[in-house]
Amino acid sequence: MKKMCGFVLFWIAAGMTIMLFVKSCVLGICLIIFCLVLAYNLFCSK
Repeated sequence: MKKMCGFVLFWIAAGMTIMLFVKSCVLGICLIIFCLVLAYNLFCSK
């Protein structure tokens, strides 16, 4: 289940990255970084 959550969060962050090309926002950057770090921790944990 952790790997699935990590995978989902990774793609949410990818979607937010695409959102940045439409409209730049500091909050969006913070959310992207948070989701990528959380996704890495969930997906790569043993």
